[in-house]
Amino acid sequence: MDMSIISKELIKPSSPSIHHLLPFKLSLLDQLFPTTYIPMVFFYPANNNQDFKGLQISTQLKRSLSQTLSTFYPLSGRVRNNSTIDSFEKGAPYVETRVKGSLFDFLKQPQLDLLNKFLPCQPFGYESDPEATPQVALQVNTFDGGGSLLFTQDHRYSYDDGVPRQLGSQHTRVTENYLFKEGNVTRRFVFDADAIATLKDKAKSQRVPNPSRTEALSAFIWKSYTEACRSLSALPRPSVSVQAVNIRQRTEPRFSRYSIGNLWLDAMTACELADTKIELNDLVSLTRESFTNINNDYLKAFQGENGFQELSGSLLKQRVEIGSRNPEILIFSSWLQFDLNDVDFGWGKPIWVGLTGDVGRPLGWTNVTIFKQTGRNNEVEVWMTLNEKIMSLVERNAEFRKFSTPNPSTSVPHLSS
Repeated sequence: MDMSIISKELIKPSSPSIHHLLPFKLSLLDQLFPTTYIPMVFFYPANNNQDFKGLQISTQLKRSLSQTLSTFYPLSGRVRNNSTIDSFEKGAPYVETRVKGSLFDFLKQPQLDLLNKFLPCQPFGYESDPEATPQVALQVNTFDGGGSLLFTQDHRYSYDDGVPRQLGSQHTRVTENYLFKEGNVTRRFVFDADAIATLKDKAKSQRVPNPSRTEALSAFIWKSYTEACRSLSALPRPSVSVQAVNIRQRTEPRFSRYSIGNLWLDAMTACELADTKIELNDLVSLTRESFTNINNDYLKAFQGENGFQELSGSLLKQRVEIGSRNPEILIFSSWLQFDLNDVDFGWGKPIWVGLTGDVGRPLGWTNVTIFKQTGRNNEVEVWMTLNEKIMSLVERNAEFRKFSTPNPSTSVPHLSS
């Protein structure tokens, strides 16, 4: 696939009053982990809108982005000292490209290794200079075969490299140790409605009679991952599942579901079944328990004058304990409630939303699994980034192959070439 860059520029806030705003203070949750970009790639066909013209769309997007940056001004700034965002006049990178070929042909069977070309920044990579790193970057890619357009957003988590100095260097080493590694590969799998229903039924137990999609899929993938790890190691290690839990609806009073910022915490649970067969319902029970523990009573301890000490102490203890045992760690993040398939910039809804190809080089997130909707028939896409050897074993696992389909067509029957 050939691609040529047409333009690169920084889009700045439209309002001059942006210069007079006070620095934006970051919360502790916005400071905890290393800087990285989390990508989303939205695909829109030209036939969603009869007036879909490249120059017109570009002009509208840049104007809209400039106005948006005036309202959500932290997205236009840069982090300082891992505590604030200022320099709101800096703006957001905006790139335009032209892609040879048709969107329809690409979506017949998306080549994941090409997705990164549609992104303005390296996805899930380690950013070594956080204070120079923009908070958000965008790229617009227009396919010439069929006149289709692709719109890409690439969001940076608004936290700095390392962790607050008060948390200590030990916390930093543990976090970076399990989050960033070399030798990753990324694969996309689809679990259809029948597969999910069967897994939920297999995952039932007296303790959890009604497992959710996220719990059943997480447990199944965790089981497959753990079996692969243990086949490569003579000495079985503890296996740890880390679930990113949205805390917006777990506090009293609740946050709006649209509140921005890193309003999430890790739910960690360990599997110690080193010498016995791992059962799906046991892993679901462990996962449910870790979810349940992040409740309003737990979160209350992190509020008020002593909140910083309570949260930092809790997280440090948790990570040091896990790191000291050299476990196998698998991280999960569910985007099933994000309504990504409804993102409409005025051209209709996207026909597909992709994530990433190769994860950051030389260091990138590893052992990470993301769930997202396909937009049809209750299917779920699973994007997995694992060590290459472990991924190969997972892909060859007969049980895993029974329930999943690797990188199928995006199936957009209304789109014609």
